[in-house]
Amino acid sequence: MNTLAQLEAQIMTLPDRDRAELASYILKSLPAIYVEDDDGDAEAMRRDAEMDNDPSASLTLEEFKRAVGR
Repeated sequence: MNTLAQLEAQIMTLPDRDRAELASYILKSLPAIYVEDDDGDAEAMRRDAEMDNDPSASLTLEEFKRAVGR
């Protein structure tokens, strides 16, 4: 049986589209952990307004990548 590390290495050789489809399939296979009546819309709107009001509170994509070590 493949280890997680072996599977990850194989998966990372797939084209972006195939990896996205696989990720979607895997996510859909998991049970819902956090469910809101509005599917999280209220939280998304709150965060969007927060970033509009204070842009310094958000990160650029590059800042995020550096923060997570990629």
